[in-house]
Amino acid sequence: MDVVVSGERRNVDAAKDVLEKMLEEIRSRGFLEEGSIDSFITGSELEMAGSYVPHVPNFEPKTDGQSRYLDAIENNELTLCYGPAGTGKTYLAVAMAISFFKRNLVRRIVLCRPAVEAGENLGFLPGTMQEKVNPYLIPIFDALSDLLKFDRVRKLMEQNIIEVAPIAFMRGRSLNNSFIILDEAQNTTNAQMMMFLTRIGRNSRVVVTGDITQVDLEEGRRSGFTIALELLRPMLDDSISVVELTDRDVVRNPLVQKIINAYESIETNRNSLLRKQPAGSDADDSGLDWENKA
Repeated sequence: MDVVVSGERRNVDAAKDVLEKMLEEIRSRGFLEEGSIDSFITGSELEMAGSYVPHVPNFEPKTDGQSRYLDAIENNELTLCYGPAGTGKTYLAVAMAISFFKRNLVRRIVLCRPAVEAGENLGFLPGTMQEKVNPYLIPIFDALSDLLKFDRVRKLMEQNIIEVAPIAFMRGRSLNNSFIILDEAQNTTNAQMMMFLTRIGRNSRVVVTGDITQVDLEEGRRSGFTIALELLRPMLDDSISVVELTDRDVVRNPLVQKIINAYESIETNRNSLLRKQPAGSDADDSGLDWENKA
């Protein structure tokens, strides 16, 4: 009997090494135990050559924070992840959604986000409802197209296996056997967040992502994501997890991390000035228009 191994050179070499060790044990002992197979693979180049996200080729986390995020999604029904731009919150969640679908752990993928941007409203945009919604969903389309071929994404959407919609379309639904992602969750109201979280059906996996420092709601309205973090953090167990990504997890471009650090430094200095200034004085002389959006 011949065994043929195909693939990238490093993967083929790794598989060959494990197979040779298995043959040596069979020749010396006359049989092969299941535990021996695991020991040959664990820590080998073959294990390292595999994708961290099953069935999503050549996809690996770049930081420890991203690894914790993926582990949380794999092992919890509900994962809430917050952090700055460029940390891969959306991209990683979409990759895991594709992995769950390819492993037949879910039947469909539902991706949504609030239709809220700085100062804009859906009613001011031209076109049909779908045409109005599409600009808000571009980041999700980008992640899908990057991880799957465009034609594959289009076919899955036509079959309603992948659904991309604003959060308002979730009302009144119960989503079973689905991988559901709520992106830009910091722009949900408390009512929207409660409505979304109560859509979770049987055998579903839910990921909620957002940057709690970038809230575009009307001034004075608290983010539903921030409230959800406060309410659910004391309830963490085997079904709920909260993951924080930081500037150390930024992988988009080194420049992004510098920009985040600069803004955080200015905000820290401003808060320090506010604590030192007498009551009623104007402490913000930075020249920047700071808004209280929490």
